[in-house]
Amino acid sequence: MSAQSPARILLAGAGAIGRLHFREMQECTFCTLSGIVEPAPAGREWAEAAGVPWFADLDTALAHEKPDAAIVATPNQTHRALALRLIEERIVPLVEKPIASTIEDATEIVTASEKAGVPVLIGHHRRHNPIIRTAHEIISRGAPGQLVSVSLMALFRKPDDYFTASWRREPGGGPVLINLIHEIDVIRHLCGEISSVHAVTSNRIRGFEVEDTAAILLRLDNEALVTISLSDCASSPWSWDLQAGEIDSYPAPAAPVTTMVISGTDGSLALPSLDFWSYRGKPDWYEPLTRETTGYRKESPYIAQLRNLCAVSRGEAVPVVDAQEGLSTLRATLAVAESARTGKTVHIPSSQFA
Repeated sequence: MSAQSPARILLAGAGAIGRLHFREMQECTFCTLSGIVEPAPAGREWAEAAGVPWFADLDTALAHEKPDAAIVATPNQTHRALALRLIEERIVPLVEKPIASTIEDATEIVTASEKAGVPVLIGHHRRHNPIIRTAHEIISRGAPGQLVSVSLMALFRKPDDYFTASWRREPGGGPVLINLIHEIDVIRHLCGEISSVHAVTSNRIRGFEVEDTAAILLRLDNEALVTISLSDCASSPWSWDLQAGEIDSYPAPAAPVTTMVISGTDGSLALPSLDFWSYRGKPDWYEPLTRETTGYRKESPYIAQLRNLCAVSRGEAVPVVDAQEGLSTLRATLAVAESARTGKTVHIPSSQFA
């Protein structure tokens, strides 16, 4: 692949996230869809409508043509096998989050990637959002001072028909393992590694076996404390998806609200607005606070992620989110589920993130 020619990307998975990647690729001039891997008949129909080759499995697709890169947007339990096969063929994959369904599978992907020298990208797309990139720069230069507290709300309402699929009514199908992983990854990226987790959950509203609401307390390695309110049965505007404008299918909010506040000894940063609050003089609650707003260039994080995938496949860049980062985020998210299940605080040794 030359630097000038569009990268040919093979897409495995024709579900909602796979179709989102396809829609974003249609907006790009630097990459093109080379084929769709999807065993279900609906996948074949979609590929034919899109005018791209269809394959029932990955091996058939690779025998037809070796792509420049690949996207794995299939069910979580299939990520390991597909990622390992692509690594074996020295094809750089973007594996949708989570990296895998278990720590063991994720570790195998990390090990194979490092041994073969084939980078693996993980689809934690929020790190590609200009809002998060700007927030990371503000925090990295020390503007908030020593981090003290982080407050985050992820409160949204999934429609009743979302739960027609039985697995969404069972353990593992709730907001802890499906939605919280985004928040965990952003916290790790912006604020530091997580040292311990304590969580409680409730299923009172829907009465399904799976949780619908959770309250989570995290302690970071830097001793800052993080509180998260999470629910998928709350009629609320306080969620990143509704406020950040990443996905066009969500309606624009009637009014902007803050979904995350990162507070330090010298100031506090609100997201997604990027408002920064601080004292210009003496830091004293009797003194007035000032607000500064940082601008940013709006860009689809999915397109930015595709651009990173293409650059990595050409050897021109490193992954923004690599397999080790995906493993670390998965470990912390599973620790939340374990704490909720056992009622105990779960400790995450720093060595696990090395």
